[in-house]
Amino acid sequence: MLEEDIHKAVKILKAEAGKFKTPYVTEVAERKDPFKVLISCILSLRTKDETTALASKRLFTLAGTPGTMARLSQGVIEKAIFPAGFYRIKAGTIKEISKRLVTEFGSRVPDTIEELLTFKGVGRKTANLVVTMGYDKPGICVDTHVHRITNRWGYISTRSPLETEFELRKKLPKKYWMIINDLLVTYGQNVCRPISPFCSRCLLSGICEKKNVGASR
Repeated sequence: MLEEDIHKAVKILKAEAGKFKTPYVTEVAERKDPFKVLISCILSLRTKDETTALASKRLFTLAGTPGTMARLSQGVIEKAIFPAGFYRIKAGTIKEISKRLVTEFGSRVPDTIEELLTFKGVGRKTANLVVTMGYDKPGICVDTHVHRITNRWGYISTRSPLETEFELRKKLPKKYWMIINDLLVTYGQNVCRPISPFCSRCLLSGICEKKNVGASR
């Protein structure tokens, strides 16, 4: 993919996005509640979107603020978020984060990646999502879809999501930083799949280098 093709790619992705279901974390972000964005992000790790949505809704019915969440027992949190992947570990993480938010941050979720990374269970993907979706501040959230697809395009050439984030910070126009994750998660789940992507119906096929694509449909 030529560097100037990124504008065409984003335009196509925006048009295509309306055909598919919006990821749950994006729905949460529309309410501008950084705490719920943070908790939903934690629940979403290695968990299907439908499961994340149901688990989050059950949990937020019980507690929607750091203070009320911190007062729940770990067992109650576990029951609410089951069967999210690694639900026992996530329940402990959610309780610990909530307690720390209350005692050290006045129940306010930090709005910087650096501070968010000091919390147990919060990696760069989650930190970037909270900053961008919770606070409308610039950041690039790189998950497996963003890493895979931008490399598949040939737009960048990196070996890990961390490398991808920093390469995109150098190369991707800043106006696309906050939307690239939403667009590529949706497209990656429905068209540009990890295995046997639907290249025959992909409108980006003409500008995609299809790097490391074996069989496709």
